[in-house]
Amino acid sequence: MSQATALHTSQLHSLPLLARGKVRDNYAVGDDRILMVASDRISAFDVIMGEPIPGKGELLTRMALWWFEQLKDIVPNHLTGEAPESVVAADEVAQVRGRSMLVRRLKPIPVEAVVRGYLAGSGWKEYQDSRSVCGVPLPAGLRNASKLPRTIYTPAAKAAAGEHDENISFERTVEMIGPELAAQIRDISIRLYERAAAIALAKGIIIADTKFEFGQDDAGNLVLMDEVLTPDSSRYWPADSYREGSNPPSFDKQFLRDWLEQAQVDGLPWGKKAPAPRLPDAVIAQTAAKYRDAMQRLLA
Repeated sequence: MSQATALHTSQLHSLPLLARGKVRDNYAVGDDRILMVASDRISAFDVIMGEPIPGKGELLTRMALWWFEQLKDIVPNHLTGEAPESVVAADEVAQVRGRSMLVRRLKPIPVEAVVRGYLAGSGWKEYQDSRSVCGVPLPAGLRNASKLPRTIYTPAAKAAAGEHDENISFERTVEMIGPELAAQIRDISIRLYERAAAIALAKGIIIADTKFEFGQDDAGNLVLMDEVLTPDSSRYWPADSYREGSNPPSFDKQFLRDWLEQAQVDGLPWGKKAPAPRLPDAVIAQTAAKYRDAMQRLLA
């Protein structure tokens, strides 16, 4: 797929736009459903890049739908099972086909359920300072990319658009949503991660960490929503090149982040604020290839 046929921003006239996120454009379908359109946008450091990654939205949608199917016995999800093409005008089908999910409208829970099985990224940095990650104490002697002695739950509070999510303690989630719901989300999130990590490892992929989002239906039931276990919300490593003590090569957007760390704007290092530097064709192609590789390994 070329840049010309990539979808940076959907433009549907038949449905009211609810919100544009970093990747997804959400449209209201009546008052009880949402059409989620996964664009080819990509963000890094909470900044949306100006150039799309061709094929990314379709790939994310295929992976999310596959994971929802693998995990549906653990917790209900937001899928309605209806075809997204059925709720848009005929001239909009091309924008929707293959990259959309028609989902139930839920009451979102303002907690990002982050689960970690390995020490990586900001968790590794924090561990070096405090021998803990998000307030969870860990034993001495762990290294970069070490497998943790046990899966840990490190929630975050969802921030407003354009702001960074804030790491919070489990106790804070209890204050926000109550002890029963906080414990239910923690326990289900760990079950989801451990099931997914085992499935992925059998296919040669390590899922180092991930985040889940939940909502509640009108009856108060907990429902898994948004995307799930894609390279946008998870840290994917190839198992065959994993070595404790060094950053493994990554299937996610770490490649893009690494390029941006070295990028310059007007001769100065980019300050991780919009506007983003223009992405060279080679960076776009390499990022797209990493996403494709992850999906092909997983769905093989």
